[in-house]
Amino acid sequence: MPDDNAFRPAWWLPGGHLQTLFPTLFRRRRPPPLRRERLELDDGDFLDLDWTREREGPLVLLLHGLEGSLNSHYAAGFLAALDSAGRQCVQLYFRGCSGEPNRLPRSYHSGETGDLQRVLDHLAHKYPGRDIHVAGVSLGGNVLLKWLGENPGQQQVRKAMAVSVPFDLANAAARLERGLSRLYQAYLLRKLRRALRAKMANVKLPLAPERLAELDSFRQFDDAVTAPLHGFTGVDDYYARASSRPFVARITTPTLIVHALDDPFMTPDAIPDTCGPGVILETQPSGGHVGFVAGRVPFRPRYWLDERLVRFLS
Repeated sequence: MPDDNAFRPAWWLPGGHLQTLFPTLFRRRRPPPLRRERLELDDGDFLDLDWTREREGPLVLLLHGLEGSLNSHYAAGFLAALDSAGRQCVQLYFRGCSGEPNRLPRSYHSGETGDLQRVLDHLAHKYPGRDIHVAGVSLGGNVLLKWLGENPGQQQVRKAMAVSVPFDLANAAARLERGLSRLYQAYLLRKLRRALRAKMANVKLPLAPERLAELDSFRQFDDAVTAPLHGFTGVDDYYARASSRPFVARITTPTLIVHALDDPFMTPDAIPDTCGPGVILETQPSGGHVGFVAGRVPFRPRYWLDERLVRFLS
């Protein structure tokens, strides 16, 4: 019998780059109706949450990737798929990613689990006794896996799924400086610079605006911006402490990790070789970075990740 969990890439989208680029460029964003909630934080900042309609059953919290938003193809897709399956969802936007700059010099990063904990506490207070499932994509998946590994045996999250996780941040930064992967680095750095310039209109940062243009790699950006703004001694300290790879072996929560061996954001040796007792690691030969586009007819795609998420969280 065929394995329903095996991804079969569309024949007309061979390789990691086409799998990565197609949904980003061509997928229609059709999220369900959403209600915005603002969560005020103790440090004076805020987090925004988007809620789908009220439903019974487990609540699904979604975590986006670097500079992600509702315009990210996977975010709208996950919300629509889960809503159609009868699940209530809440999309967390990391600081500064909801369409409005956050109030503090600090923002978010790959290892920031404190804000996730704050949101989980909020959900538990809002819906006491309700099961919570969490799905994280790319950077959001790294945050999720790190939190799960930091809290083995926790009872707040009953099930988790992480997709296209940059397990080893140093590996990912190096990979994104090579070949066609430099296109993704350039695209994401443009978004990061734009967000910082918008913030600088109201928040003083220890960085001159003209210096931003000189930061043309993630390693340079993280050394000059991410590390000092978030209490790390430098880029190597940040990458070592924020990478989820060392934490995966400690996870006891039922957790599905989906990863493609041709992900152009990192090399296959970034994948953890030891997983905790709760982890199912599904490595697919192809799928790119948050791609996983199937379908026999050109330009009539089937987004396998949506199906896999609904199936696992069911």
